This record gives sequence, C-alpha cells and structure tokens, in this order.
Amino acid sequence: MDTQPADSAVDADGEGGDGLDAEVRERRREALSRVRTFGDPVLKSAASPVGEFDEALAGDVERMISIMQDALGVGLAATQLGLMRRLLVLQPGPDATPSAVVNPELEWASEELAVAEEGCLSLPGIVVDVERSVHARVRGLDVHGQPMLLEASGLEARVLQHEIDHLDGVLTLDRTDREQRRAALRALREGETFSPEDLAEPATSEA
Repeated sequence: MDTQPADSAVDADGEGGDGLDAEVRERRREALSRVRTFGDPVLKSAASPVGEFDEALAGDVERMISIMQDALGVGLAATQLGLMRRLLVLQPGPDATPSAVVNPELEWASEELAVAEEGCLSLPGIVVDVERSVHARVRGLDVHGQPMLLEASGLEARVLQHEIDHLDGVLTLDRTDREQRRAALRALREGETFSPEDLAEPATSEA
C-alpha cells in the first residue's frame, strides 16, 4: 500500500513538489522497479500458504520490509514481488515497528465502515476511494511459525485488509466504484495519474 499522492513527483519524469530529496527519490524509484505493476497476471492470482519456516522465508521478509520502506509504502504483499506465498509485511506509520504476517487470515471485520483514498505500489500514480472495515482481527503466523493475533484499527486495519486482498488476487480497482475504476483504468492505459478529485474538476470547454 502506497503513502504517496497520485500527483507526487515519483512518476515518469521524477520531478515535482513531493518534498523528497534526490537520494530518497532514487531509492523509491529503485524499490518500485522491483514491484509488479498492473497488467502482471500475478496480481490477479491467489497466493499459496507458506509451509516452511526457514532462512529463505526470513530472507524474503527482510527484503520485503526493505523494499516497502524504500518505496515509502506502509504495506507490501509477497505477490507484488512475484512470490506466490501468503506473506505480507506492514509498517503503518514512521514510528511503527515493521512486522510480517505469514498465512494471514481475516478472522473478523467490523460492521463500522469508512471510505478513504488508497494508493498502491502496484498501481503507480493511482489513488481511489475504498470502503473498508474500521476494525479488523487477523490471525496468522510469525516468521518462526508461531501463532499471532492482530487486533487492528484505523490505518493498520486498512493496510492489513489491503495486503490480504493482494494475496487473494484482489486490487483496489476491484473495491472502488465503477466511475473511479473506469477513470483509473483509462489513466493506467495512458500512463497518467488519477485521484478522486480529478472527477470533481470541471471539463475544459473548447473555443
């Protein structure tokens, strides 16, 4: 899950008013180059459960956290790197400790819902409104195979739901309304950015 706005300067030209210095921008660009983007079939495929808790898994977790942080994201699913295993990492805030959840399952989601704009590292430049539960309970395993339970609210709950969606082959485009989905798909095809505010902008009349 992405924290950068759709009109940030980390797009094709790498310039603009995102407030990032050149080193941070270059690290983000390099990290994003490792992330599978829209059109890659792995993003629409469901991941398989992890069965072995070994050094390879620990290495995947370490690499995923590094890519997530360099990309300025708050979450990352293994499928976004082409790894078809149920594994996600998250860090819902600069002061939060990065963590990994293996074989995560959404055990419970509150009836209380909220709509918020979501970006995605696999949909560069695209932000859409997504309705999700405000509170969520997720069960899974840690990197050593020990059971873990996360009781999450707010941004953490949203990130968990976003990344679990990835592991099920579901994108934010599948969660937003038809109008935003159509506009976002058009922007992706044309290599442009999109955010919900774009729909509110009046059309320019021709002379």
